[in-house]
Amino acid sequence: MDIRELEPKKLWQFFYELTQIPRPSKKERKAVEYVRKFAEDRGLEVIVDEVGNVIVRKPATPGMENKKGIILQAHLDMVPQKNSDIEHDFEKDPIQAYVDGEWVTARGTTLGADDGIGVAAALAVLDSNDIKHGPIEALFTIDEETGMTGAFNLKPGLLKGDILINVDSEDEGELYIGCAGGIDATMIFNYKEVVPANGNVAYKVEIKGLKGGHSGIDINLGRGNANIVLARFIYSLSKEMNVGLSEFYAGNMRNAIPREGYAVITVDNSSLFEEKVKEFELILKNEYGKVEPELEFFATKSGLPDKIMAADDKKRIINAIVATPNGVIRMSNDMPDLVETSTNLAIVNIKNGKAEIMALMRSSVDSAKKALADVFEALYTLAGADKIEFAGEYPGWKPNPDSPILRIMKEQYKSLFGKIPEVKAIHAGLECGLLGGIYPNWDMISIGPTIRYPHSPDEKVNIPSVKKFWDFLVHTLENVEDKN
Repeated sequence: MDIRELEPKKLWQFFYELTQIPRPSKKERKAVEYVRKFAEDRGLEVIVDEVGNVIVRKPATPGMENKKGIILQAHLDMVPQKNSDIEHDFEKDPIQAYVDGEWVTARGTTLGADDGIGVAAALAVLDSNDIKHGPIEALFTIDEETGMTGAFNLKPGLLKGDILINVDSEDEGELYIGCAGGIDATMIFNYKEVVPANGNVAYKVEIKGLKGGHSGIDINLGRGNANIVLARFIYSLSKEMNVGLSEFYAGNMRNAIPREGYAVITVDNSSLFEEKVKEFELILKNEYGKVEPELEFFATKSGLPDKIMAADDKKRIINAIVATPNGVIRMSNDMPDLVETSTNLAIVNIKNGKAEIMALMRSSVDSAKKALADVFEALYTLAGADKIEFAGEYPGWKPNPDSPILRIMKEQYKSLFGKIPEVKAIHAGLECGLLGGIYPNWDMISIGPTIRYPHSPDEKVNIPSVKKFWDFLVHTLENVEDKN
């Protein structure tokens, strides 16, 4: 079945069109032009700001002019992740989306429902002539996934609305009124290289088949991290034999749990090494079997590299990676099911005399985020890193349980579906925290359909939940309060 035949057709048509537009983070130019042309073709006011955010305005329908202004907010970029056996260029190729039962997913790549469904919903509202609403502004930001560049650089005074509805959360039937803040950490080592010893044999050690996922939403699921697995193996193997390290690479997105990776190493005992590989794979399957059923850990012989890392450098760098905090650090005291603080060891890239290690720390408590950054700084200072840098910090979004739009949306959801929606905060970096700092008068909330496994090639969006999300959004727009 073609996804354009799904209901609501207008929303799915726009989502299909977005799947045909390459839009990985920092490469959203074509998506920006698509939205600009969409607005111009319909005679709607459109602004593209200095960094590429797009603002589209639609007047109120007759009789609704006195309603509070609504800002529908979504981000244009998507996370580019694919399975290693898939040929796909995220800067050129369209996403191959298809229907799988009650879900829409993609063939071997991320789907881009995060946040393509939100963008499509906003476009469908702007395109409609049968929805009653007050003044509408749609804010489409760029580069949400790799630094929130659009939100960081949004200028005050551009938007006129009173209520922000962020359409970037991932559980239908839940209203989000808070989120975690984050900060990126980058640690760099410059290391000496030496010639491998005579008689050594080289292997490419690989970890594959991990599920990966969103480093905020999925961090509490106990999934494997390719960087942790590889470093742990090298660390333990070094206790049994002489191990040289030539390359180490895993992870390519700071906000995705790394699913696969490899290391090129040299050893002085091939038979013992091959036994250790098999033994370690069994250990991993015993530890992760229930959550990572497709895990593969294996090694293949490779050509002996010209250079390997000096032994002392290898020891301190691998030790540091093994000791790096990863996963859930603390659960919330106020909301016991919510992760308060976590970290994801996202990227390790070691080659040609330079080791770069990147992590993303999240917390809904700013002081806890700072304390975790201090842990990283202390650890990598002890390990002798040449550079330790923290960047891209963004604030959390403090919940407001007395929010007027929250009250209205709870009432509308109950009237539509016969039950009160859950009110939650999310352990992910919604743009609301940043936007609320620029426009402190906004009343904010976040909603969305049910999306599973974002930031991974298993990403999928539930079809019935999209219809409910759409109906809920439309009814909300029709029942917004009047201005004072």
